This record gives sequence, structure tokens and C-alpha cells, in this order.
Amino acid sequence: MKQTSSQPRLDGKIPGRIKYTFALGALGKDMIYGMIATFSMIYFTDIIKVNPVFIGVMFFIAKLWDAFNDLFMGMIVDNTRSRWGKFIPWLVIGTLVNSIIFVVLFTDFHLNGVGLCIFATAAYILWGMTYTIMDIPYWSIIPNLTSNPEEREKVSVLPRIFASIGQSLVIAGFGVQIIDALGGGTTNQAGYHRFAIIIAIVFILTIGITVINLPKKRDDSVPEKKVKFKDIFSIIGKNDQLRWAVTLIFLYNIGIQCIMGVATYYFKYVCGNAGMMSSFMISASIAEVVGLIVFPKVAKFLSRKTSFLLACLLPAFGLVMLLLVGIFAPHNVVLTSISGVIVKLGTGLELGCATVFLADVVDYGEFKLGTRNEGVVFSLQTLIVKFTAALTALGIGAALGSTQYIPGQEQSFATVASISTLMCIVPAVCMLIAYVVYRKKYKLNDGMMKKVINTISARREGKIDMTQQLDESGNTEPSMFLPTVAEKAGK
Repeated sequence: MKQTSSQPRLDGKIPGRIKYTFALGALGKDMIYGMIATFSMIYFTDIIKVNPVFIGVMFFIAKLWDAFNDLFMGMIVDNTRSRWGKFIPWLVIGTLVNSIIFVVLFTDFHLNGVGLCIFATAAYILWGMTYTIMDIPYWSIIPNLTSNPEEREKVSVLPRIFASIGQSLVIAGFGVQIIDALGGGTTNQAGYHRFAIIIAIVFILTIGITVINLPKKRDDSVPEKKVKFKDIFSIIGKNDQLRWAVTLIFLYNIGIQCIMGVATYYFKYVCGNAGMMSSFMISASIAEVVGLIVFPKVAKFLSRKTSFLLACLLPAFGLVMLLLVGIFAPHNVVLTSISGVIVKLGTGLELGCATVFLADVVDYGEFKLGTRNEGVVFSLQTLIVKFTAALTALGIGAALGSTQYIPGQEQSFATVASISTLMCIVPAVCMLIAYVVYRKKYKLNDGMMKKVINTISARREGKIDMTQQLDESGNTEPSMFLPTVAEKAGK
């Protein structure tokens, strides 16, 4: 069968125009996400005056709902059949609707009381649901662009670089200054509203450029099967490497979410200087981008196994260094910044590894089960990120409450110790456990992936049937997963 322009390019190279315009979409996408993650809580509590206790509970419930809502969206994406494929329609719809709700969320309608709580709840939940509409198909595109290992590493890293620039550098690093400049102070609602409009425009433009340049034709050689909700659990249950990939991402994200969730408390109450957080975040964000940039080169010369080892060891080392700095030199900005650089250099490598793991798992699913489930696979990534955010927020709150944390006051030894543990010890331990799981359970190495790609390519071209697979050298052997014709006849 003739290969169309939208078919996964099993032989390798992706045109630069597609590669870079696809990655550009992550800039606006993660600027809008970063604005919500960094400023929505303080906007609700300090600017439009929603009760903080209500916001805390509402955020937790909304994040849990949004996490499991991702599975539904993954199923919808996998079931979509259109002349533009199954990803582009949702990218367009999700981006436009989410941009409107985003601007509305940062608009002051001068509400109060119950009306204000209803508005905050509806706006926040609708924003999360509509962001999912475009986020799931965006990441699900990656395994359909290429299955060549080196190209996949490059195309997986590029959007992560743009995402880190948008979320970590622009929003987390300079967001306060931009809001202040646009509104005459960070306590002025106008700055948030104007910044939201600018971000929404950037979001629409960058995703628009992505959509215009993506291949639009469907490829009828790619196996497709209608997915029901109950099938999601079957897909997860039968794809053993998907389960282990999700476990790795879960463990690693507990660490990342702990760092992000408790960083403000750490620098204010352990280091005694809240202003150090800006130095830490800006230097760390730049290091994360560097980590993403060097990931393909590291993976090429040192293997993916070594890349993931560095992704786990570097943050652990940096966090131990940060803990020691907090104890012995808590006001040392240089050492604190160096610690942040080491931590985020490792997390940059991990972001590249995680995206490649999931893309490989999609191919492995076709190899083992005969169907591709990009939407379901990549929905699990966003589910894990949101679930761990909700889980760590609950854990941080419980830890602070149990140690008698008092806002704005000098903290007790127990509170300082719990903050330091959540910031440095828990993330380091989780990341090291993730590497142990990777070594023992994750088997999609270079040799195995060569067998996977050889097999699915031959099946699509009709050279072998679904009961056969190819070894690394291209020789035919019976499939160890799918039933043979004789077995089917005997049933």
C-alpha cells in the first residue's frame, strides 16, 4: 500500500518544517498552563478574594476530576475518524474554546459570596476540561511522526524545550514582572487580565502554525479499532510496558510536584529569603532547557539507559546539595542556584526520556495487541501529572498542619524539618526508586524496539500477517503474543 504523508515515517527523517512548527505549539500551550499553575491560586485568593479554604478544596477535587477525565478524552481521540485524521480536529476545537475560558477566568465580574465561589469553580473546572481536549491529541501525535529512534528522540525533545521556555522561563521566571508592568502592580486585577489576553493570542497563533503544517491525510494501513471505555483498562492490563512506563512517570512526578509545591515555603522559612526562589527558578529553568537540548546527544552516545540514570542521579545529588546548603549556608544564592541547575538538568533529561518511553509504548502496543492507542497512552501521562499534583498538594497540607505551621511566623524545628524533607528527601528517594524500576521492569531497549518496528512495518506492508513477527535481523518467527490461525480455529 502506498505510504501517505501522515503515515508514521518508519524509515526515519521528519521534514524540518513539520518538526519545528509542531514543537512551536508547545510554547503557547504551556504558557497558558504555566499561568494557571503559577498564578491562579493567588489570583483567586488575593485579587478577587475567594476564601482560601474553599479554593484549596476546590482545586483538589477539580484536579482529581480532570485527571480521570483525561482517560475519556484519550478514548475519544482514538475513536475519531475524520478527513484530517484523529488529532487535528481536537487541537483546533480545544485551543479556541480553552483560550476563551482562560481569558474569562482572569476577568473580574465583581462577584462576591456564593456567586464568586460558583464562578471560580465553573471557570477552573471548564478550563481544565477544555485544556485536556487539545493537550491529549497534541502529545499523541509524536509516535505517528516517526518510529526511528534518533528522530523520535529529537521530535520528543523539541516541544519539551518550547514548553519549558513558555512555562518555566517566561511565566514562572518573569510572570510577576510582566503582570506588574501591565497592571501597575501585582495587586491590580488589570495586569492579570491583560496578560491572559496576550497569552491566549500567543496560544492560538502557535497552535495555528502547528495545525497548518501537520500532515492531514489519513493512513489506512495503520490498524484502528473502536475503543470503548471498558477497553481502556484492557489496554492498560495487556500492555505490560505501558504499566511500567506509567509507574516510572508516577514516581518521578511525585518528586517534581513536591519540589514545585513546597519551594515557596522552603526558601521563605528554611533559607529565610523568599527572594531566592527567583534565582533558583530562573537558573533551574535554563538548565532544564539545556537538559532537553542535550538529551538526543546523550541518548545517542550513552544509550537511553544511561540517559535515564543521569535523569535520576542528577536531581538526587542536587537535592542533597540543596539540603546541605539550607542547613549550613541558607542565604547563599550562588550555591542554591547551582543546586537548582543540577536538579533541573536531570529533570530536563527525564522529560525527554518520558516522552520517548510513551511513544515507544504506542508502537509496542501495535506489536503486541495489533492496535495503536495513542490517545489512551498519552492521556495516562497527563492523568499522572494531575493526580500527583493533587496528591502532593494534599500531602503538603497534611504535613504542614501536623507540625503546627503558622503563616508568616518563625516556624518550629518540626515544621522546618518537614518542609526540608518534602523539598529534598522525598523527591530524591522517589527518583532513585524510579531508576530501580526501570532497570528491573522496562524492556523496550534499542534491540527490542528494532524488532517492534520491523514487525509493524512488515505487517502494514502485507509481508507478514498478524500471527507473525520479525526478529532484529528481519527474519520471520511466530508471534509470542497474538494467537495463531490454528489456535483461532481450535476455539
